[in-house]
Amino acid sequence: MFPEAYIPGATAVGIACKEGVMLGAERRITLGNYVLSKTGKKVFKITESVGAVCAGMVADMQNLVREVGAYAKLKELEGRRNLKPNAVAKLMSVILFERRFAPLLTQVIMGGIDGKPNVFVLDPLGSVITDDYAAVGTGAEPAVGVIEASYSSSITQKESRELLITSIKAAIQRDAMSGNGIDLLSLDKSGMKEEAISL
Repeated sequence: MFPEAYIPGATAVGIACKEGVMLGAERRITLGNYVLSKTGKKVFKITESVGAVCAGMVADMQNLVREVGAYAKLKELEGRRNLKPNAVAKLMSVILFERRFAPLLTQVIMGGIDGKPNVFVLDPLGSVITDDYAAVGTGAEPAVGVIEASYSSSITQKESRELLITSIKAAIQRDAMSGNGIDLLSLDKSGMKEEAISL
């Protein structure tokens, strides 16, 4: 286990809006006071209608998303239908809980659409919390403060995109472990779209 000084930081945000879900994370990967990478990807596609953003150990988040994606695909092939976002969140929760004695060091925000937009927050022990918006990682406090000041249940996708970018920029200004650009994943009825923003 790494000493506390070497736990990696990050800022990941998810916002539900009228049309769908916006997910985003910055790109900096750190280990203590050393910047390992300025181009790390913390935004993931899990199924055709579910995506995730993560904060924490990069290897843990990559392996978790790969495993959940594989199990979800098997379930979809068996049932001959797409898995609902809450089923994918439950699947991830079970995998995290099974490993509770040697936990995967990652916090996850998962988003998907099932008639209405869904945002789920998962911790390393498998807790699942449903919310309208969430932020995780070392930059979560400034990010969620920005979101709470402007969020409403009638927010549009365009407005949620701008709010997500503003919240991550606020976190980058206050958290030395966050920075170097933003990756976005938008989910709506038309599908999934990725976008990269340079700062």
